[in-house]
Amino acid sequence: GRVFIRQILVMILAQVLVLVSGARSPYQAVLQHSRIRGRQQGPNVCAMQQIKGTDKKYFTNCKQWYHRKICGQPTVITYECCPGYEKIQGEKGCPAALPLVNIYQTLGAVGATTTQMYSDRAQLRPEIEGPGSFTFFAPSNEAWAALPTEILDALVSNVNIELLNALHYHMVNKRLTSEELKHGATFTSMYQDFNVHVQHYSNGIVTVNCARLIKPDQHATNGIVHVVDRVITAVSNDVQTLIEVDDDLETLRTAIAAAGLTAMLESGGHYTIFAPTNDAFEKIPPETLNRILGDPIALRDMLNYHILKNMQCAESIVSGVPMETLQGTVLEVGCDGDQMTLNGKAIVTKTDQLGTNGVVHYISELLIPDSAKTLLEISESSNVAMATKLLVEAGLTTHLTGTEAMTLLAPQDEAFKGSVSMTPALKTILSQHILKERLSSKSLYHGQELETVGGLKLRVFVYRNNLCIENACIAAHDKVGRYGSMFTVDKLLSPPAGTVMDLLKGDDKFSILVGALQTAGMTELLNQPGALTFFAPTNDAFNSIPTAERNRLMSDAELSRLLKFHLGEGLLVSGGVSSHTRVQPLQGERLELGRNYTVYVNRVPVQDADLMATNGVVHAVTLDIKLHIHCSRIPAQLCLQ
Repeated sequence: GRVFIRQILVMILAQVLVLVSGARSPYQAVLQHSRIRGRQQGPNVCAMQQIKGTDKKYFTNCKQWYHRKICGQPTVITYECCPGYEKIQGEKGCPAALPLVNIYQTLGAVGATTTQMYSDRAQLRPEIEGPGSFTFFAPSNEAWAALPTEILDALVSNVNIELLNALHYHMVNKRLTSEELKHGATFTSMYQDFNVHVQHYSNGIVTVNCARLIKPDQHATNGIVHVVDRVITAVSNDVQTLIEVDDDLETLRTAIAAAGLTAMLESGGHYTIFAPTNDAFEKIPPETLNRILGDPIALRDMLNYHILKNMQCAESIVSGVPMETLQGTVLEVGCDGDQMTLNGKAIVTKTDQLGTNGVVHYISELLIPDSAKTLLEISESSNVAMATKLLVEAGLTTHLTGTEAMTLLAPQDEAFKGSVSMTPALKTILSQHILKERLSSKSLYHGQELETVGGLKLRVFVYRNNLCIENACIAAHDKVGRYGSMFTVDKLLSPPAGTVMDLLKGDDKFSILVGALQTAGMTELLNQPGALTFFAPTNDAFNSIPTAERNRLMSDAELSRLLKFHLGEGLLVSGGVSSHTRVQPLQGERLELGRNYTVYVNRVPVQDADLMATNGVVHAVTLDIKLHIHCSRIPAQLCLQ
C-alpha cells in the first residue's frame, strides 16, 4: 500500500513539475498555479483570490495562497473558468473551449459590454468585426464607470472622434498574447502612433499604462482581447516634463535642477519617482532642509533615494517588497488596502502619473536617507533616543552635526536602566562613545585600537558570534551618514581605568579576593600587560565558607592553583559568550561557558559581568554551593569544576 501511495505522489509531483516548468512567463506561472488549485472543481477551473468587500480578483501564487492576504487585506477563494473556457450545464468544471468569434463579439462574451457599446457608438464595430489581427486592451465596465463624468461626457459627445481616438489608443495592430507582453516593452497603438507601455512583473501581474490586465488572453478570430481595470490615455511627456508642469512639485523641480538630475529624467528609462509635494518639503525643519539643499552630494543622494531603477505601477504591488533606489539603498514599497505605502507608511497621495520613461507617484513626506543626514539626525531617527538625549545634554552636539569624519557608538535604549541624570563622570564616558574617524564595522579587526574624542583608545574584540568594542557589542547594521557613521551597541561603554589588580582593589566586594591574591603571590600577574578573563569570587562567595575552612584555604598551597583556575587565557567579554564557549584556565581543566539571559561558567551564574581592565576583564561570581562536580580539597563555594 505504501509503495502504491509513494508512486501516486511521485506521479503528482512529476505532473506539477511539468506544469510549472511549462509556464513560460510570470503570468503563465500564476495562471498555472491557479489551475492546480482549481483542479478539484473540475477541468479548466482557476482558483482566484478576491479581496473581501471588493470585486478585485487575482490569479494567485503559492505564497499568496497560504497567506490569504493581498495588500494586507483578507481574501476569499473564488472559482472561475480559466481564460478561453466555459461551463456546460450539468457538467463539472469548464469543459468547453469558448467558441472563437470576432473581437466585437468577444467583448460581449468576456463581459466588456460598455467597451462593446462605445465601439458601436464610435463606429469602430466594422473594423473589429472585419479582417485583421488586433490586440484590444478593453476597459471593464467598472473602468468606464470610474471615469469622472466630465471626461466621459467630453469623450462621447465630441462627434465620436474623441471616443474613436480613445478606443484606438487601446488597440495594437497585431495579435499580442500575454507571453509577448514583455516587461518594459512598448507597442505602437492605433491612435496617431502613440505608444502603449507594458510591464510584466515577476509576481505575474501584467499592466499596460499601469492598468492591470484582469482577464488576459481572450482569443478572437481576428485578434485577442485583454480586459483591463481602467481606461488608459495617451502618454507624450517624459517624467521630467510631468514634474515641470505641476505647481505642486515646484520645490522638487528646483531641487532636481540644483542636483543636476534633469537630463537623466529626460532620457530613456523605466523610472519610478516618488515625488514629494511642496507641502512635504515644508514639513522638514528649515535648518535641515537648507543644509541638504546647499550640499550637492547630500541633495543628490536624497533625490536618488526617491527614484527606483525599475518602473512600479501601483497595481503591481500586492505586498511589501524591498526595491533598490538609485541612491543604492532600498525602500520597502508595499500596500495597505487600496493605499500604496513606503517603508510601511501610507504617504502616497496620487499614483500612476505616467510618462514615456517612467511613472510618478506623489508623496506627502520627504524621504531623507541616512547618507544625507548628520550623525545627530541619524541617532534621532534610530532606536537610541536615550543616548541621543544624553549626548546633547553632555554638550557633544558639535561633534554630531559638523563635517568631521566621526563614528558614533550609540547604546540602544535597553542599555539604560531606569532614569539617568547627567554627571561629570557620565559626560566623560559619553565622550568616549565618539571615535575620531569614520569606520565601517566590516573593516574592524581583533586587537585594533580606536581613538575617541575623549582621548582614550578603545580595543576591538572579534568573536565567532559578535564584534565588540570594549564591553559593548555591535547590535545592528551600520548607519552611514553624510560625514559620519553610527554603530548601535548593546551597552554603555565602560572603558578600563586600570589593571585587573587595580580594579579589584578599588571595589569593596573583592576585598577578601585581593587578600587571597596577595597571599598567593599573584598581584604581579594581574598588574602586568596581558589579556586575561577573571571569574572573580566576591566576598559573599568567601563568606559562605565556614571560617575554619576559609582560614585553612587562605594559607593552603592549593590557593594559587584554585585562583588560577578562575583565570582564563584571552579576554572574553560577555557578548562573546555563545551556548558552548570554552576557555582554557591558567591551571586545570577547561571552563565551559554558556548563556541564558545571563552568562554561566560551569553552570555558575555571573553576577556582574564586563568589569573592564587594561590587561583583562573581570566577571564577578557569587558561587552556588550546590555544584554538580566534586572538587577534591577545595570548598564547593569556590570550585568552578
